[in-house]
Amino acid sequence: MRTAFCVNTVRTAERELMGRLPEGALMQRAAAGLAVACADVLGRVYGRRVVLLVGSGDNGGDALYAGARLARRGAGVSAVLLSPERAHGGGLAALRRAGGRAVRVAGAERVIQRADLVVDGIVGIGGKGGLRADAAEVVRIVERSGAVVVAVDLPSGVEADSGEVRGAAVRADVTVTFGTHKPGLLIDPGRGYAGAVRFVDIGLGAVLPEEAETEALQHADVAELLPLPGAESDKYRRGVVGIAAGSARYPGAAVLAVAGALRGGAGAVRYVGPAGDAVIARFPETLVSERGPKRAGRVQAWVVGPGAGDDAATVAEVLDADVPVLLDADGLRLAERDAVRGRTAPTLMTPHAGEAAALLGVAREEVEAARLSAVRELAERYGATVLLKGSTTVVTGAGGGPVRVNATGTPWLATAGSGDVLSGLAGSLLAAGLSAVDAGSAGAYLHGLAGRYAAEGAPVGAYGVAEAIPEAWRDVRR
Repeated sequence: MRTAFCVNTVRTAERELMGRLPEGALMQRAAAGLAVACADVLGRVYGRRVVLLVGSGDNGGDALYAGARLARRGAGVSAVLLSPERAHGGGLAALRRAGGRAVRVAGAERVIQRADLVVDGIVGIGGKGGLRADAAEVVRIVERSGAVVVAVDLPSGVEADSGEVRGAAVRADVTVTFGTHKPGLLIDPGRGYAGAVRFVDIGLGAVLPEEAETEALQHADVAELLPLPGAESDKYRRGVVGIAAGSARYPGAAVLAVAGALRGGAGAVRYVGPAGDAVIARFPETLVSERGPKRAGRVQAWVVGPGAGDDAATVAEVLDADVPVLLDADGLRLAERDAVRGRTAPTLMTPHAGEAAALLGVAREEVEAARLSAVRELAERYGATVLLKGSTTVVTGAGGGPVRVNATGTPWLATAGSGDVLSGLAGSLLAAGLSAVDAGSAGAYLHGLAGRYAAEGAPVGAYGVAEAIPEAWRDVRR
């Protein structure tokens, strides 16, 4: 599992670790790792031109010491000092001893235009609010140059705790992060500025808390969560998921939600709603009822809302059930907040940014710019687990704890009906006994992988995504 910690936690851990080490040892560890990463990017160090963008903090010191190491290997290294009087003294002296040189901002364009590699050491993880005007102008010069950019710990202008970008920011090809990942490297929009993230272990893990603020599941983590039938399994022991979805106008939503559920490991799927004929025509194994959720038969979880139109009565009936419920699409709009908060069984809400914005009473752009705070606020308001869909999907429980981040998806998943497939898939995992957080996280992970496999770089429909879920499942299990 990939874990990430907020700035205050990282700072506290750094202070504790520095108290155990000789002075400057932690920065030298970071600089050594950064220099190795830069050398890997360059391929050949001798004779290459490297420009360091150096701010006033330790981030700039890391860049300067790494630049000194590259200079000793024959690179021509120039440091653009954005705050000359506040540059890290030891790092600047080391660079000069190694044959590097310092230039002021006024001379930045000339050296940057000739650079093979630019190292972003402008602002560290404590930076907020975008870059100052002089730094922003230097970054624009870098963008025009076409040089490869390596960011130190975090691209300057990206907020470490949230991934928010509030103005000009560095777009890196590679980000070298030290000790632990930062949430802003995992969550858009910041993730889109980070490029490929390379982790350098500086010993911080020994002093970090056990529970991270943010975490990202990987194959092995998801494999442990996925339900597998045993010798004594039958369709009921494997879990029965109820799907209350679709309408006369949107029968396809029901078909797609059932498709996701059938491929999500459920032993059986019960469908209630007006799209029964369409569901049976595609999936004859579905147990269809026309008598409503309460009389449909026993289920271990419900999915309600995809394509439901204005059927508020069915949404209310499902929320009254004493089993886990996944609430999506029209169900999010129709559900009463008090009805959700009053439930004793788990609830998993799965809005996209527009739906989340409507529930929070803010603009969609606010949700997309601050995904972490949005998902946390929704979970608190509704007393539910919330899965906020998007380029990076984030999942958090009603009681707090780490926010799960998923980035397995592809932009091709931005297609009608894709969310309906995810609802059925995650609902099936709920019925199999996974917690709401685990069902949402594992479902998003598999859904993202399935989207990649189904698309293979070309447009794909939602049904194609559902058909690729078994391939994603097998890949994770392998």
